[in-house]
Amino acid sequence: MSKINRFLLSATLFLFVISGYSQGIDDGTQLQVFQRTLKLMGSRFDLTVVAENQTKGDAYLDMAIAEISRIERLISSWDPNSQTSKINQNAGVAPVKVDQELFNLITRAIKISKLTQGAFDISYASMDRIWKFDGSVMKMPSEEAIKQSVAKVGYQNIVLNQENGTVFLKNEGMKIGFGAIGKGYAADRAKALLVKNGVASGIINASGDLNAWGAQPDGKDWMVAIVNPLNKDKVFSWLPVKDQAVVTSGNYEKFVILNGERYTHIIDPRTGYPSKGVRSATIFTANAELADALATSIFVMGVDTGLDFVNQLKGVECILVDDNNKIITSKNIALKGVETQSR
Repeated sequence: MSKINRFLLSATLFLFVISGYSQGIDDGTQLQVFQRTLKLMGSRFDLTVVAENQTKGDAYLDMAIAEISRIERLISSWDPNSQTSKINQNAGVAPVKVDQELFNLITRAIKISKLTQGAFDISYASMDRIWKFDGSVMKMPSEEAIKQSVAKVGYQNIVLNQENGTVFLKNEGMKIGFGAIGKGYAADRAKALLVKNGVASGIINASGDLNAWGAQPDGKDWMVAIVNPLNKDKVFSWLPVKDQAVVTSGNYEKFVILNGERYTHIIDPRTGYPSKGVRSATIFTANAELADALATSIFVMGVDTGLDFVNQLKGVECILVDDNNKIITSKNIALKGVETQSR
């Protein structure tokens, strides 16, 4: 597997730089690491760039922030004026013309839905919120209520017209949302913009949706710790990351126990039932958008189906922690000093 890394904690990835912060380049300038943490897209973003000086570092960070904010305006379903909201507002009424960027994102999302047989579905936003994970739900909703909760969900009812550049949701009340892919996409776009503008090394960490490229100023890889999701102080492995995306989904904070079964807050969009069996899923692949979608999908699929699925994908690896706290990896990952099960 290519060099990668990641740190599991409350579904958030935290970066640990463990080598030197500066190194001279040919003209005598010292490369340095510049970082900024702020709230974007309703989540914590940790931005890291390597640059020659503070002025350039700040300019690059400002550039990344502006790009992420632009993406948020495009895909937000909370902003009534966004193109995504316009699509939802016209569900069952009329097609909506959108920017090519949003059209392409929806096209890729539908492809992932087909690949995962519906385990990933951006029309999950249509789902009725019958499940709560705040301790207030004491009994299982009825089968009929669960069935009806996903009646409007179905990527098959998203109609794309390439010639007109329009998106149409067939059924009234249907909605799309990018909660399971949006931060990963934003991380990818911010990275692409920085690379285009000459930033040779950096990390975009969107609350656990991480995309890293290049290396630290001393030439060493970026390093991230994988920690026990139930004990944030216990690191069970370090992995290097270079030109890779790493994303984790976790249910260790949001879950409910009903009839002796532990159910996560990640709902299967096909059935309306919460997923179970997986406590955390970490995906390693080339871009954060895909990793984001696959991490959610693996939760829905469960350990056995999810691992079998990942092992069939080229350039994708995963680390899972099941409900028994067993660490399970896909076939090309080896965690030194950790008792794992590889399938």
